[in-house]
Amino acid sequence: MIKITADSTCDLSGQILERMNIDLLPLHIVVGDEEYRDGVNITPLGIVNLVENENKTCRTAAVNAFEYQEFFAGLAPDYEAVIHINIGSQFSSCHQNAKIAAQNFDNVYVIDSQNLSTGHGHVVYEAALMASQGLSAAEICSRLEELIPKVDASFVISKLDYLYKGGRCSGLEAFGARLLQIKPCIEVVDGKMVVGKKYRGSFERSLELYVKDRLAGKDDIDYSRLFITHCMCSDQVIQKVKETVVKYANFDEIIVTEAGCTITSHCGPDTLGILYKRKSRKQL
Repeated sequence: MIKITADSTCDLSGQILERMNIDLLPLHIVVGDEEYRDGVNITPLGIVNLVENENKTCRTAAVNAFEYQEFFAGLAPDYEAVIHINIGSQFSSCHQNAKIAAQNFDNVYVIDSQNLSTGHGHVVYEAALMASQGLSAAEICSRLEELIPKVDASFVISKLDYLYKGGRCSGLEAFGARLLQIKPCIEVVDGKMVVGKKYRGSFERSLELYVKDRLAGKDDIDYSRLFITHCMCSDQVIQKVKETVVKYANFDEIIVTEAGCTITSHCGPDTLGILYKRKSRKQL
């Protein structure tokens, strides 16, 4: 039997994790001198309260090699193989640390998802499906390496305040975005985050245009599954996005998940993305 594990950044729901027997290792969330564990003793709502009500700055920190060592040691003896899928190596040193720890085990395999949130989650989900079908560890790892460049991950951010507080954009950029009602699309391309199209107007209208841009008239989409992943968006916004997705594409499965502490600490509330797979490698 093969065990699939991942970093907490994959943003898969508790129901999916339980159903597919996936274990997570939480990243660290650092607030001043206090350190928390993603999803264990801090939640996205807790982060928003700290940022907006206490004017705190939150940042993420990688799982260290010793933590991976202990994590793998608790699983490796009980399974034929453990396949651990990391948040993209361009975003965190988690992958490097996991590879160091895996050197101490003959049956632990470490995969760089080259993605985050449910872009990372797609890779974890597919790995769990393959494990349940009885594929070997080598075959699963090979197929995942083929899949990784085909994942299409992007988000629209309502406001740049959290990026500004985290030092990822200037105060002038954040002010200009508020003034002009700019809602940027952040995309993952070749394992790195880039700024895509910038929408203007309300968040709801921007999301409608964003979904159309991502899905309408495309001929290389894998329609097996789409994640709608959001940070504290209203039910009304989520339902509207669902309706817009259905208008332009016929996915077999649409799964709504809530973004975890990592996306929340960087992007803040009213962030939403649609994440799916393509039939061929995604191009910039």
